[in-house]
Amino acid sequence: MYIADPLTAEGFAGIPVGDAADMLPLWPRWFAGASGLVMTRTLPAGTATMLPAGGVQLTTNSAAATWPGGLDLHVGRWFGPRQQHAVEFIYWGVYGIGSAATATTSPPTIDAIPQAPGVSIGSTPASAYLTNAAAQTISRSDLVNDVEINWIYAPGGRPEFLSQDPSLPSRPINLMWLAGFRFFQLEDVLTQTSFPGGGAPGTLDLGVATNNNLYGAQIGAKFDWRFLSHLRFSAVPKFMIAGNSITNTTSLATGAGTQAVFPSGDPANIHSTLGVFSWLGSVDTGLAWDVTERWSLSVGYRVVGVGNIAQADGQWPTMISSPASISGIDAGSSTIIHGGFAGFEGRY
Repeated sequence: MYIADPLTAEGFAGIPVGDAADMLPLWPRWFAGASGLVMTRTLPAGTATMLPAGGVQLTTNSAAATWPGGLDLHVGRWFGPRQQHAVEFIYWGVYGIGSAATATTSPPTIDAIPQAPGVSIGSTPASAYLTNAAAQTISRSDLVNDVEINWIYAPGGRPEFLSQDPSLPSRPINLMWLAGFRFFQLEDVLTQTSFPGGGAPGTLDLGVATNNNLYGAQIGAKFDWRFLSHLRFSAVPKFMIAGNSITNTTSLATGAGTQAVFPSGDPANIHSTLGVFSWLGSVDTGLAWDVTERWSLSVGYRVVGVGNIAQADGQWPTMISSPASISGIDAGSSTIIHGGFAGFEGRY
């Protein structure tokens, strides 16, 4: 049996230099992290929910956006001998963005917007609740959910690891690319509560709940600048053109749950749908402290802009007289969701 001499032209080439065992990274392949969020959002111009009375007038944005907490989770894994490719899963959400505002008059003089001529609750006309009321409350409850699955390409290595070879110092600047699928939900709920001042019992609630469900492919990048030995500045911009499945439900009912009805007998509870194209752009900026090669702490700020959407403020009716008066969806508005985050990442 003949075995060629590996040092001759007929021999084997051996392990390629670029993939030599001592040059391959020995970094952990799995990574996961969690952060706390504190975020708010911008609101559109308010729509009046009552006629001026007693020197006050409520609008939909009297129910201002607050700064509630939320959660950010991510997990992923690097693949290949040089660990230049990874898949990551991201979820973050913020819940209960909103507040309430109340107006009262004495004697009762509040006329709600909208009015509901011909609409009744049992044997009581809706006007008994909506005219000459003693008080009105407008409240908001919004939420945001975000789900992403991204592929990451890191041609220049991973920024969280420091070089152990003095002859090959760590790169101060690192750029990675990403592409993936994103689902983004913005739900916007407004509720008007009228407190009658006369003969009508109980309260009457008008609810407008608008839900935007954006989904589509996104592209982005991850930029890191190591300006101190264990401290990095990081920026993650992303952008997508999305399909947006919008729903809106407008309902008029008592606080006890009795549904108002139109003169035709149809309930005053209308669900509408609309499909449009929307856009979303986001950027996270922050500082990361690489405590060890396996643990990092981070703090930063997130800004998400969403365009060509529908919001509950824009669906507020001016009159409720028939099913057609509260059907349909008006899109074309935009909002910015923004706030801070702080958390950690572990690698194993």
